[in-house]
Parts: sequence; C-alpha cells; structure tokens
Amino acid sequence: MTEGIKTIIYPVKDIAKAKALYSVLLGAKPTMDEPYYVGYAVAGQDIGLDPNGHSTGMTGPVSYWHVADIKKSLKALLGAGAVVQQDAKDVGGGKLTATVKDADGNVIGLIQPGTGAW
Repeated sequence: MTEGIKTIIYPVKDIAKAKALYSVLLGAKPTMDEPYYVGYAVAGQDIGLDPNGHSTGMTGPVSYWHVADIKKSLKALLGAGAVVQQDAKDVGGGKLTATVKDADGNVIGLIQPGTGAW
C-alpha cells in the first residue's frame, strides 16, 4: 500500500523566517520556493514548509506516506477506523495529498505523486 514516508511538511507562520532556518538546518536551498509552499529535497527526503498549515488544522509536522492510489488507500484506512481530516486534493502537477486521524488523534498524511516538477 505504501512506498514509505518520504515527505514531512511543517506548518509555519512566517515563511521567510522558516525558510532561513530550514535552509541552514538542511544545508540546502529550496527546490520549490513559492509564497504558498517552500520545499527541499535532501538525502531522498522531501521537507516542506506550509504557511497555510495552521489554518487547515495542522498542529505540528505531518509525515506523508507515499502511495500509488490515494483513493484506494483512503478507503482502506477509513475501513480500518481512521477519520478524514483533509480529503484528497490536488496540490499542483497532479500530486494529491490527504490526511486522516487514527483513533488516538495522530495525523497520518498520504501523498500520491503527480506529474509536476515537485
């Protein structure tokens, strides 16, 4: 069902300050640098900064499991007791993301790669 956790997205309030800090932490420049998202690709891991994350219910970093079929994965997780937090949505280039919560309130992110550059 999954290719593993390859993406972690942090909700941030000040994208410029967060970008400065994470650029130092990661020792890299962003591979995507937009007002709505800053992303890094470091050591096979994608790290994202989302300035809108807090307004969509993110309370901390979310790990995203890469899946081939997000709708199928969502259906399986819901059948196992998860609750949708954010239904599947296209975040650009055909890339789809969704989040669910488990019975303990832990957020589980899903991402289906698209055809876009990031």
